[in-house]
Amino acid sequence: MFSILIPTWNNLPYLKLCIESIRRHSAFEHEIIVHVNEGADGTIEWLRAEGIRHTWSPGNVGVCLAMNDAARLATRDWILFMNDDMYCLPGWDVALEEASRPFADTPVYLAAHLIEPRDTGNELVSVADFGADPATFDERGLLAYAQRLKVADRSGVASQPMLTQRRLWHMVGGYSIEFGPGMSSDDDFLMKIWLAGCRVFRIVGAGHMYHFACATTSRVRRNKGGRTFILKWGVSQQDFMRDFVRKTADTPAAALPNVPQGGYARRFKRAVYAFGRYPTGDLDAWEPNLPAQIALGTAPGGNREGE
Repeated sequence: MFSILIPTWNNLPYLKLCIESIRRHSAFEHEIIVHVNEGADGTIEWLRAEGIRHTWSPGNVGVCLAMNDAARLATRDWILFMNDDMYCLPGWDVALEEASRPFADTPVYLAAHLIEPRDTGNELVSVADFGADPATFDERGLLAYAQRLKVADRSGVASQPMLTQRRLWHMVGGYSIEFGPGMSSDDDFLMKIWLAGCRVFRIVGAGHMYHFACATTSRVRRNKGGRTFILKWGVSQQDFMRDFVRKTADTPAAALPNVPQGGYARRFKRAVYAFGRYPTGDLDAWEPNLPAQIALGTAPGGNREGE
């Protein structure tokens, strides 16, 4: 049904639980593809033993390069991007499949509904603590909670994990590597599919996933994605989400502009940012030796694609 792409970076206990949940709680047979950043914790060996296809890089290349590398192996019509610290609950794929049916030939961005253990102020998620990591995970309690949970679909918003057409993914070039290691790359992807005609952004309320929120991003130097976004598109992320994406909930697609435009204040801010070294400064600060982290050859011990 879906090609599920999962980037991971030395996070094997979470990854094992994530993939176990896909296998146990999916109604359909999915294609799982993992990109392994480094894999110093035995991730590659475990994936090979499980027969799971994967790509690999010697170091952490960030989410953009990782996702693009994994996406080239995808063979299904739909790509689902999820993090390795997520746990799929029963019925998750049925809900997403049903929601995707009307859009076989129409660009669409669908997301699952997340349950998180801590309140981060994100109104798009449900807050319920069933463990902060695999060691403290209360699976039985979560399954009972999810069975009772009723959440309505929400249009005009975009979140992770996301589902979109493989053709649309490749049409816009996947994730943009100037946002490495990844902050604001999601919003950049939204802008690209907007320009390709996507006007449906929706969280599917019946498709539940638990998100441990283990904060892998805290282990990297974060890029200033907001600055790169406004330099690239001339509109801020906040304005794009408020004035364009959210308006798709109650505005006919024909009434929405084909190319989002920023106001004069945003244009001035963009000009100020242009005197800095973004995005090249971010890339250099994140990983000066980035080219050395890209592997086009073989992973340790065998084929890099895990076949």
